[in-house]
Amino acid sequence: MEFEFELPRGYVDDQGAVHQKGRMRLATAIDEIEPLNDPRVQANEAYLVILLLSRVVITLGELPVVTPQVIEGLFASDLAYLQDIYQRLNAPASVVVGAVCPNCSTQFQLQVAPLG
Repeated sequence: MEFEFELPRGYVDDQGAVHQKGRMRLATAIDEIEPLNDPRVQANEAYLVILLLSRVVITLGELPVVTPQVIEGLFASDLAYLQDIYQRLNAPASVVVGAVCPNCSTQFQLQVAPLG
């Protein structure tokens, strides 16, 4: 499953283009296990989030690929936003519900995090 998002600020590439819209997929077990062997994570556990997000963020604007370097280059607010989405999508008790926009009647799926 894939979920669309829009970063609050956006990633600014080397040419100055801002990339805000993207898609994230659900994490697999290997997504969470494999980065633990990376020397960057072993040297600094905080780097784990960079590798996790670079694996599950499958598109970001017009970028050809989302690499750890792209995630490193995000503004702190965008990194926190993606971490929140990751947690909500991959929480064990999260639920996907169908919803309908009250204004335009568009149907969509909504990820609902558990209360508490």
